Amino acid sequence: MHPAIQGALIGAGVGLFLVGAEYLLLRQAVNERARRFKRKAEFDVTERRRMISMSRFAVLLPAGFALAFWLVS
Repeated sequence: MHPAIQGALIGAGVGLFLVGAEYLLLRQAVNERARRFKRKAEFDVTERRRMISMSRFAVLLPAGFALAFWLVS
């Protein structure tokens, strides 16, 4: 397999893992806050922006990993 393709696949996997982990951690924090204040659990503006920025970063990861793997090999 070409190193750039391998790097892109690894980058995609890392990106998906990071987005999933960030979502789970934010959801846990939101649920704790909702339980503490006895309100409905929902993301606030800061948490939405944090997820959006993590998603944008995850979109760039495959290209970055592909470039890095291609340059190293």
